[in-house]
Amino acid sequence: MKIAPALPFLIAAAVGAAGGALAARAVPGMPAGPVAGAAAGAAFAALARRRATSPGAGLTWGLAFAFLLWLVALAGGSDRAGAGLAPSGSMAMLDAARARFPELVAALVLLGAPLGLALGTLGALSRRAEGPRLAWARALVVGGLAGIAGGVAFGRWMAQAGFFPLVAGLVGSTSIAVGMTVHLVIAVVIGMSLGVLFQRDLRGFGSGMGWGLGYGILWWFVGPLTVMPLWLGRPLDWSWQRGAALFGSLVGHVVYGLLAGLLYAAVDRLWVGLFTGSDPIRREPEGPGLNLLRAVRWGAGASVAGGLLLDAALVAAGAMPARPGAFGESLAVSALLGAAYGLLFRDEAPDRGSAIAWGLVYGLVRWYLDPLTLAPILAGGTFSWTPAAASALLPALVGHLGFGVVTAEAFLALERRHAGWLLLDPRFAARAARRRRPSGTPAPALWVFALGTGVLLPILLG
Repeated sequence: MKIAPALPFLIAAAVGAAGGALAARAVPGMPAGPVAGAAAGAAFAALARRRATSPGAGLTWGLAFAFLLWLVALAGGSDRAGAGLAPSGSMAMLDAARARFPELVAALVLLGAPLGLALGTLGALSRRAEGPRLAWARALVVGGLAGIAGGVAFGRWMAQAGFFPLVAGLVGSTSIAVGMTVHLVIAVVIGMSLGVLFQRDLRGFGSGMGWGLGYGILWWFVGPLTVMPLWLGRPLDWSWQRGAALFGSLVGHVVYGLLAGLLYAAVDRLWVGLFTGSDPIRREPEGPGLNLLRAVRWGAGASVAGGLLLDAALVAAGAMPARPGAFGESLAVSALLGAAYGLLFRDEAPDRGSAIAWGLVYGLVRWYLDPLTLAPILAGGTFSWTPAAASALLPALVGHLGFGVVTAEAFLALERRHAGWLLLDPRFAARAARRRRPSGTPAPALWVFALGTGVLLPILLG
């Protein structure tokens, strides 16, 4: 389908104008409106119209664009407020960010997401004959199964927090059983949409977790902060205080997205291998078992330096448990999670830049899953997804991000060293090239949005 060159700009300007008008109504005092929204839409079209090749790719670029737009506006509006001594300047920046939290929600929900979906849909129509087509049955079935698994995990916190009667209110009930049913239905629908939007982008287990992380965060902004109050007839409250009150729901959405993305990637790969990917002629240079063991060994070895860095950060922050053997236990956990990194992100990072980005994503994932969720359970207690708990663990967040980067860089060095001799054979070199994420894919936008919001929200809401 041939698209006129001016059409993406016209559509983006129209969608941006509508989003700007809605944002100005939803957030009084926000410097937005139809003209500002149209200008933002035209700017987004100029930057991303060739990269928004599908609704999922467009959505990812749109969210990254809206987040960066908010950061630029925040920096421009807080320079004067942050002048002075460093401590007071830092607190002034935090206060300014909290005061402008409603603008972040509006930028993502009313501007970035609609712009991305609109241009992505247009891009998909214009490139209908290019690339692989969306396998609808695979996306819906696999996405639905992944959504159920993520929904069950999220449901544990909802039961603990007493959220099911509130969810049941969406259909005019207060029954816990009805709330559980509605929650699972929503989880299935979101899982299906994950498959439809990102089937081409979830190229492996690690990227599945990354896209699940970003998609889960998006649905926290869309669901409990926006759609739920409107559905229940309540006024919108996009204040940071309301966000802090829903911090547990944020972590629940993150956990849902991580599990749904990981399971989607796993089941999708199994589906392709069983039904569409059989090719006995183009054999792998090494068996899958050997590749699996090598990834585990490399990941565990790569985690040594990252684990030492993490432990040093915990000791410096006074967050290392004061009990015998705590240091050794932490290194053992790091080795285990390093092995998991090898399994999840093998073939995901062909260069140092992407290794750093995926390492940061993995470190952020570990922080949400390990000290914030699993560690309290393994200690005989229960998880506490509260702003206070997140604030107490912020020093550990820095250490976990460092762990991810160092582990990813060390793993890349080991992977490159072994892959050198394989690439001498042109058949294997061609196969390795197909596994690489091509330029222009929305992975950089995912890194900006998922890492930016995933790190920023615990700081703002804590």
